[in-house]
Amino acid sequence: MGTNGYGCFNPISSSRGCYDPFKRIEVKTVRLKCTVAYDGTNFHGYQIQLQKRTVQLELEKALQKLHKGEKVKAFASGRTDSGVHAHGQVIHFDTLLHIPLERWPYALNSLLPDDVACLNAEKTDAHFHARFNVKKKEYRYRVLLTKEADVFKRNYTFHYPFPLDMLKMKEAADYLIGSHDFTSFCSAKTEVEDRVRTIYEINLNQINGELVFSFIGNGFLYNMVRIIVGTLLDVGAKKIIPEDIPKILLARNREKSGKTAPGHGLYLWKVYYDN
Repeated sequence: MGTNGYGCFNPISSSRGCYDPFKRIEVKTVRLKCTVAYDGTNFHGYQIQLQKRTVQLELEKALQKLHKGEKVKAFASGRTDSGVHAHGQVIHFDTLLHIPLERWPYALNSLLPDDVACLNAEKTDAHFHARFNVKKKEYRYRVLLTKEADVFKRNYTFHYPFPLDMLKMKEAADYLIGSHDFTSFCSAKTEVEDRVRTIYEINLNQINGELVFSFIGNGFLYNMVRIIVGTLLDVGAKKIIPEDIPKILLARNREKSGKTAPGHGLYLWKVYYDN
């Protein structure tokens, strides 16, 4: 990427803002915590994968350019899968650059592609870790309930044009609140042995022809939210009854729960820390 003669990455070809990385002063290392958003449609998830486009790859490419070729690793609150979006993913990285905090989003966004954006940046403690210091997360899942599909929402909602019993779904969701072994609601590929997680809230709201699920918990297993959504849709379609949920939990068997809802309806909405 060229400069405009003033040490600034081409502001004409980019609407993401412009920042001059050459007017930097190297100081002692500081750890920055950033909130980033991304449209997951054209990504193979967050984590770097060989010969595949990922969010982490784009972030680290931008950071490397800003640091004049020095590699900088971006640690995230957690992985997101292919097609999954983020409204409030959190990352951290260490830097020697002396850039005012309010200018960091402009600096990064001038180098990031249009489907990733840094929303804010703040200095944090050297012991802070975006993943290991997470206290809880909120995920949202959008289901389009209209009879006809919407071509403009096909990458951002799961189209489900069938009748749903909302009261039964809410009744079923209540059984999932609390601490449970969620083996029945995670992918068979899940590698972690401890599958007990705590869900604090599950909310279902109908907004402009969409059903929006929100889940707040202390952590989520691989595909857990998508499998819960698929199972609750089965309840709404009266394929299973709410009272089946405790039995599915106790079974600790993935085959007992519903299908995995598609990734493109899922959003990592917010990550919570102590401070």
